Amino acid sequence: MQAHYEEVQRIADATTLPHAMHYLSIRIAEELDLSPLTDKLLRGKEQPYTLSSSEKLELWDRLKILSFTKLVVALWAVTMVSLYIRVQVNILGRHLYIDTARGLGSSDLPEDADLIDRDDQQKFLASVDYLANYGMQAMISNVQAAADEALKGKQLRDIFNTVVLHETFMQILEVFMSMGSPHQWVDFLMPRDIRFYKLVTASGHDETTLSGATKFDELMVETRAVLSRKKTLLLLSCSAEYTSVVDMSFKAAVDALIDEMRVQSGGSLISGMPLAKLVPRVVQMSPSLLAEPSNNRIIQVIRTIPEVELFFTLLYANMSDS
Repeated sequence: MQAHYEEVQRIADATTLPHAMHYLSIRIAEELDLSPLTDKLLRGKEQPYTLSSSEKLELWDRLKILSFTKLVVALWAVTMVSLYIRVQVNILGRHLYIDTARGLGSSDLPEDADLIDRDDQQKFLASVDYLANYGMQAMISNVQAAADEALKGKQLRDIFNTVVLHETFMQILEVFMSMGSPHQWVDFLMPRDIRFYKLVTASGHDETTLSGATKFDELMVETRAVLSRKKTLLLLSCSAEYTSVVDMSFKAAVDALIDEMRVQSGGSLISGMPLAKLVPRVVQMSPSLLAEPSNNRIIQVIRTIPEVELFFTLLYANMSDS
C-alpha cells in the first residue's frame, strides 16, 4: 500500500499539479491585467501634464488595491489548488487500490461497489480546473472586497515593514475566508451540485441523461465532504482536520512570501518602506507564486509541514466500511 501511495503522489506532482498551475497563471493574468494602470501611471510620470493630481491619486489607489488583490488571489489559488489536488489524488488512489485488491480476490474488501472506469478518473482529475473556468471571477471579487477592507485608510506614504505586510496579507485571507456562509470558499473550487458537470455536458448533447449517480459523483461528494468538514462515516477520522491543514498552509505560504520579498528588497523591507514603493514590488511578485511546481517555493514549503503530510497519509489510508 505504501508503494501505491507514493506512486499516487508522483502522479499528482508530475502531471496534475503542473497543468493546474500553468492554467491558473494564464487565467489570473487575464482577469487581473494591471498593465493598463501601470502604463497610465508611467505615461503620467513621463508627461506630467497628461494627468491631474487627483487622477494620479485615483490610479495609485486602484493599483494599490488590485496589486494586493492579485497577489492574494495567486497565493490563495496556489495553496488551495495544490491541497485540493492532493485531496483528489489520495481519494482516487485509495479507491483504485481497493478496486485493485478486489480484483485480486481479497476477501476483506466490500464487493458491492462499482469499479472506477478511466472516464470517471479523467473527469475527476480534470475537475481541478473548476476554479480557473468557473470560480475565478467571483473569487477575485471577494478577495478585492477583503483587500479594500484591509487597506482602508492606508496612505501611499504609510510605512510597511515585514510585520505590517504579513499582518495585511493574513487579514485579507482571513476576511475572504470568512465571507458568506461557512465554507463558501469551497464553491470557488468545485460545484455545490454534483449534477453540474452533467448539466454542462447536457447543454451540448441532447442525449445526456441527468439520472443515476456515477462513481465520478461519489468521488466529488467525498472530496467536498473533506473540504467542508461534513462528518460522514467514511471521512470521520480525517474531515475535521482539513481546516487546520488550510490554516497552517496559509501561514507557511505567507511566511515564505514575506521572506522572499524581504530578500528581493535587499533587506530594506525589514525597517520598512512607503506603500508607494512597495506596490510595484507586490505587482512583480504575483507571477512567481504560480511558477512550475518543482520551482514553486510555496508548494515546496507546504509539503514540509508534518501535519499536512500526516493528514494526507491518513486520508489515503481511510478505508470505507460502506
